[in-house]
Amino acid sequence: MGPPADRAPGRVRALALLAVAVVLGMSTWFSATAVVPQLRAEWALTPSAAAWLTIAVQLGFVAGALASSIANIADVYSSRTVILAGGTGAAAANVLLPFAGGAAAALPLRFATGFFLAGVYPPALKLMATWFRRGRGTALGVIVGALTVGSAAPHLVNGLGGLDWRLVVYTTSALTFAGALVARVAVPEGPFPFPRATFDPRQARLVFANRDVRLACLGYFGHMWELYAMWAWFVVFFGAFESARGGAVGTSAAFTTFAVIAVGGIGCWLGGVLGDRWGRAETSALMMTISGSCAVLVGLVFDAPTWLLVAVSLVWGFSVVADSAPFSTLVTERSDAAFVATALTLQLAVGFTLTVATVWLITVLV
Repeated sequence: MGPPADRAPGRVRALALLAVAVVLGMSTWFSATAVVPQLRAEWALTPSAAAWLTIAVQLGFVAGALASSIANIADVYSSRTVILAGGTGAAAANVLLPFAGGAAAALPLRFATGFFLAGVYPPALKLMATWFRRGRGTALGVIVGALTVGSAAPHLVNGLGGLDWRLVVYTTSALTFAGALVARVAVPEGPFPFPRATFDPRQARLVFANRDVRLACLGYFGHMWELYAMWAWFVVFFGAFESARGGAVGTSAAFTTFAVIAVGGIGCWLGGVLGDRWGRAETSALMMTISGSCAVLVGLVFDAPTWLLVAVSLVWGFSVVADSAPFSTLVTERSDAAFVATALTLQLAVGFTLTVATVWLITVLV
């Protein structure tokens, strides 16, 4: 007997390769954020300017996602081709950062990096969905986990110590381009393709007319309100924790930040598994309750022993992104099959718009 009709041969290999591609491809997202301490010294950045190095990427992603949604790019064209174009563009914009010389030139480059990364992540979710009917939530959880680990990668590179910040930027640029090549060359479309769409700008507006999709998106927006503020500022928060104890802010802050963000990759996988077996809405609600509690608790343990702060932070990092895959899976299942990527991209566009506010508000609150 052959495999069940909803299980495609080769799906595990495709999942593994695309996960690797996304880990590599998304590594440019936080490449500047990871080296903020060095950039502050070399470029004399204010805290506000440092925040804008991350905000610019978020805004660029929003602009790219909106443009892709309106033009239905990832539904009209092959997801693999879109990923290659997006990864190449992001790598090219990021590799120019060392030549910027200051925030004025760096911000447009960070914007461009985010703009092109909008061509990597949403199409990767759609491409993976063509390989899975059963277990789709788990598969998308692995892809979101790959994004999480890729976002943490610059902190790992920076934490190796003794590396010039330019080398961190060059390395992540090369990784992003390599990831785009892997997705294009090694991951074909699966046996459960979505119908090929024709250009229809009305589809972006119609996404939220679907009640199920609208509710899934509203939950996702709450998740995004917290997520990127935590990812963007944890390295600074932990550095302040070390400074308050008279220690030097060094590689330990980078390694701790890598661990706190990267552990979310396991959370994404578990969120996908629980979503498939227990329920997507129930899983999302549980993870949001845990992460919201940690967001309150982590400030209250600032004066506690290091092990306790790190433990709370690891639980926070695990849970803060574990609800992402269930939300995205719901969108792939409940939206118009011909415009799945448009719906996913629009969901991400609005979600990332909210992250701009919270990344900026952290500096105001501090």
